Amino acid sequence: MRVITANVNGIRACARRGGLQWLADQEADVLCLQEVRATDAQLQRALEQAGLGDWHVAHTEAADKGRAGVAVISRERPQRVQVGVGPEEFSTSGRWVEVDHQTPAGLVTVVSTYVHTGEAETPRQLEKYRFLDAITERLSAWSGAGSLAVVTGDLNVCHREDDLKNWKGNLSKAGFLPGERAYFDRWFEYGDWVDTHRELHGPGPGPYTWWSWRGKAFDNDAGWRIDYQIASRPLAKLATAATVGRAAAYDQRWSDHAAVTVDYDL
Repeated sequence: MRVITANVNGIRACARRGGLQWLADQEADVLCLQEVRATDAQLQRALEQAGLGDWHVAHTEAADKGRAGVAVISRERPQRVQVGVGPEEFSTSGRWVEVDHQTPAGLVTVVSTYVHTGEAETPRQLEKYRFLDAITERLSAWSGAGSLAVVTGDLNVCHREDDLKNWKGNLSKAGFLPGERAYFDRWFEYGDWVDTHRELHGPGPGPYTWWSWRGKAFDNDAGWRIDYQIASRPLAKLATAATVGRAAAYDQRWSDHAAVTVDYDL
């Protein structure tokens, strides 16, 4: 099963830049998209234009139009679809959708999620922590059941110094705060979850998955690794390869993020 996660930075803009066609050409079984920023009809139209019109779509929009929105798009019809995670405040945020797929290895749950950026010492950062709490609770439930599950998406947190170029300059900024990174410690080091990309790639620095549109960040590879595929240990054992789809040049980018691909031998 090939799973690709990508923050498309707006599905219609992504399609205009050739990104949706790039995704369609990667021979994936499941595409997990974040920041879709579209209605169901707009997403379906974009998929049809890229030759993905017959794929099965699980999509949740945000109540705030033009913001967030996540989707899981798959060749096979999912057994189950769930939108939202945690408390009611996140029910219309367009940040979480999960599906179950039957595979030869058993039932596999695939999640597409978008964790917002946050801002240090503000209510927005406290909201980010509450969402990370909700994710932690969901991960714990899967761990207890021994599930095959993978949470993919733009988590807007770098775990280690190897995960961003200018880590010294970002120690007090959202995305690299000690409180945020502690969640990843809990999941990876003290929990039952694996950062499959890092596990398969080995130590960094990088490879990064996000670069600012501004300045020379992309050309200088001054990036952040904030896009993940976090797999339960039983599923992580089946992961065989991970790659980052970094554009060959600045003018070939179709998002400020790069897609993360992981192959699972099911």
